[in-house]
Amino acid sequence: MPTTVNAYAAPSATEPLIATTIERRDTGENDVLIAIRYAGICHSDIHLVRGDWGPVTYPQVVGHEIAGEVVEVGSAVTKFAVGDRVGVGCMVNSCRECENCLAGMENYCLKGNTQTYSSVDRDGTITQGGYSTHVVVDQDFVLRIPEAIPYEAAAPLLCAGITTYSPLAHWNAGPGKKVAVVGLGGLGHLAVKIAAAKGAEVTVLSQSLSKQADGLAFGAKDYYATSDPATFTELANTFDLIINTVSSADLDLNAYLSLLRLDGTLVNVGAPAQPLPVSVFALFGNRRSFAGSGIGSIAETQEMLDFCAEHGVAPEIEVIGAEQINDAYERVLRSDVRYRFVIDAKTF
Repeated sequence: MPTTVNAYAAPSATEPLIATTIERRDTGENDVLIAIRYAGICHSDIHLVRGDWGPVTYPQVVGHEIAGEVVEVGSAVTKFAVGDRVGVGCMVNSCRECENCLAGMENYCLKGNTQTYSSVDRDGTITQGGYSTHVVVDQDFVLRIPEAIPYEAAAPLLCAGITTYSPLAHWNAGPGKKVAVVGLGGLGHLAVKIAAAKGAEVTVLSQSLSKQADGLAFGAKDYYATSDPATFTELANTFDLIINTVSSADLDLNAYLSLLRLDGTLVNVGAPAQPLPVSVFALFGNRRSFAGSGIGSIAETQEMLDFCAEHGVAPEIEVIGAEQINDAYERVLRSDVRYRFVIDAKTF
């Protein structure tokens, strides 16, 4: 029989999240049951529950930054044992048959991977995320959290961490490369830390200089205010890679493209609901590229966790109780968090 667990859910797109209970499936032969210790708050959670990205089946429990402990394993589980420190990110299944899945890139499953929340699960139900006390997940989509990373610090790495690590790895950020990070928020501060740990020369491009001290402390060499038009003149043709973490369609992408040197790439990891206008003439200069990048594969996410453990990379977090979630959402929208909210699952 399914297990009833405590959770926080969105009843609709316009109502606050509320305490509730949800049903988790039995632990199948390939499943692990995880007692959640901490769950991170991602801007995607807010977009989803408020209907920014399309229709949602309510009530909906969100949360795809899950860190906890294995408390039960299925009969065929070989990768994990009771007591293991584990995490779950943005996906919990995929078709496992398409070209991308067979290549180990299940994050780009051609049939669409099963998201941790608001997806149709294998039993036809809608997946419910990590704002809860327990979750049941197929062992192939569970990550091992290194001992060096506390549970509360691990949670944001499972979305914000891999979302920034993946393009930095794919576009070879490292020694001799100049990397700019647009926005110093939940994603941006981790992009700076990871890029610096990889040996790249990092510059932060932010609306103002209000977080300059933080950016430099996180490993950036330079920090510029994009509200100053002189910034774009001074930095023209400078960067090999720009990671845009801002979820807004108001940015002048063509201005940012002008900052790329020959064969440079601007990668969007922020996910605005509106289309982004790009002039092809901005791409012609310096043979520039404009790209998008989602999360990484399970293997790459494990690689990211191991890298962060080895290099001492961790998010800056504020731990909250479940009763503070709705206020936290409003603070995220006001950019009033340095730099990631993490919910203590005991408060569910």
